[in-house]
Amino acid sequence: MSVETEYLLHKTRVAAGFSAAAGSYDAHALLQSTVAARMLERLDLVRLQPRRILDLGAGTGVTARALGRRYHGARVFALDIALGMLRQARRRRRWLRGRHSYLCADAEAIPLAPGSIDLVFSNLMLQWCNALDAVLDCCRSVLSPGGLLLFSTLGPDTLCELRRAWRAVDRYSHVSAFIDMHDIGDALIRAGFSSPVLDVEHIVMTYPDVRALVTDLKKIGAHNATTGRPRTLTGPRRWQRFVDAYEVERVAGRLPATFEIVYGHAWAPLPGTRSQDGSTVSAAPVHFLPRRKT
Repeated sequence: MSVETEYLLHKTRVAAGFSAAAGSYDAHALLQSTVAARMLERLDLVRLQPRRILDLGAGTGVTARALGRRYHGARVFALDIALGMLRQARRRRRWLRGRHSYLCADAEAIPLAPGSIDLVFSNLMLQWCNALDAVLDCCRSVLSPGGLLLFSTLGPDTLCELRRAWRAVDRYSHVSAFIDMHDIGDALIRAGFSSPVLDVEHIVMTYPDVRALVTDLKKIGAHNATTGRPRTLTGPRRWQRFVDAYEVERVAGRLPATFEIVYGHAWAPLPGTRSQDGSTVSAAPVHFLPRRKT
């Protein structure tokens, strides 16, 4: 899955931004922790006992720790493009006695053997990749037959208020491009997954002012890494025009920031079965389908 040239992400900038924010990430990642908790709840309805788990986009390792607790004895691979995040994860000395491994790598080129993973868990990471098809192909490759991919990512409505405010100021790309749920479903089918199920939730966070929102984004490492971003500093005049444009969105004394959360799961086909042939993707309301019997 390709994106327009102006929205292509500089991976080194992405990695550097998250590495620099590793120390402040957990204190500001309310959205990420909320979505991770909801994803973990969905595992309650899945009949799966994985021996090897890949946390794809593991960040500071909070979710990898939760997965290790849930599946005792499983080996958890925590993969992230940002070395600083993995170093922060390794500082959690109390749980290093578990079976955890750390991989600094790009999700578009996962360095694990084919069929070596039983569960791929990825929370709000896919939007930081340029080639969705490449990521899903990698996930499909590393999963064992009958293995599960469970993920969340950001949809096109994400930060729509921020995008509208900047469009009133200039025509640079200030917010990344996010992929529609149906396009993600099509990509899952192209990658050879079976029984993909996707659903969407909108979460609106509110802030006292624009600076508080921007600070929150920077503290988790979510910098503008697009090719079409402005290459000069934002001067006081442009900033004030942006602030004034965002003020139009104020409701009940607070500024909203919308996040469209796309949840999805799909299975690696079992031997002797065909992957889905291409036209149906279920859109289910925030519940999980149990693993089908073989």
